[in-house]
Amino acid sequence: MDFGLSIIGAGRLGGALALALEQCGYEIKNVVSRSRESADRLASQLAFAKPDVFEIENLSGFMFSEIVLIAVPDPEIESVAGKLSRLSPLKQTVFLHTSGALSSQILQSLQAGGGKTGSLHPLVSVSDARLGAEKFAGAYFCLEGDPAAVQVSEKIVAALAGNSFSIATEYKSLYHAAAVMSAGHLVALFDLATETLAECGLEQAAAQKILLPLVRSTLENLEQQAPSAALTGTFARADLETMEKHLAALANKSALEVYVKLGLRSLRLAAEHGADAEKIAAMQNILKNL
Repeated sequence: MDFGLSIIGAGRLGGALALALEQCGYEIKNVVSRSRESADRLASQLAFAKPDVFEIENLSGFMFSEIVLIAVPDPEIESVAGKLSRLSPLKQTVFLHTSGALSSQILQSLQAGGGKTGSLHPLVSVSDARLGAEKFAGAYFCLEGDPAAVQVSEKIVAALAGNSFSIATEYKSLYHAAAVMSAGHLVALFDLATETLAECGLEQAAAQKILLPLVRSTLENLEQQAPSAALTGTFARADLETMEKHLAALANKSALEVYVKLGLRSLRLAAEHGADAEKIAAMQNILKNL
């Protein structure tokens, strides 16, 4: 592969992409970060390339590669794009940012200068650059932007052995909200569940260990079935008596509120899967009147 690539942002995601893409044959030509120290650290981890290293506030001598990946925090993207737009030439370069919530419109200053702009967001949780570099294979990447930028993004994802899908620019924030619900909110829900189980006299760590296999089995079900079929337990059975016992036992107000809201959603899934309509209606009536 003969594409040269610049990484703007040497944090966890920028580092993971740099390490992974180098292994796929991309040449990392530039590493740019807020501090020279972090840029040097990432450059030293690369196996083949000896990229030029820059601080974002001092881009003197920076030469554009074919692709520029902007992997900085969301509030910094527009400012970074502005700094890059004052360099030249832009016309032969594809600029991609990695934000989940922002669209390619945040790179308007680069587009105005002739650059091709887009966004490439991996649906993986990256907590460490080296570990994250191994998570892209099989992951899904959301792509949007100029057709030329999306085409380049598709090649990047294919090189990483990932899967890509595209959405219209106006849906980027809605897409990201869905991602947060499936990951961040899942963690928050699990934390609430372990806290509730710990009220039974268990240590929090023990509660987490006990519940994790249950969560894994649920995810395995979702890999093979639609949500309505994957749903199990009290609400899937439309078990009114058990639900009433749960409601009586939940003294924690936050836990009760979450139980009620998600219970109503679960009853919709149970109805789709053919659970008893009269029992579902009775359970809905109780939950709506709490």
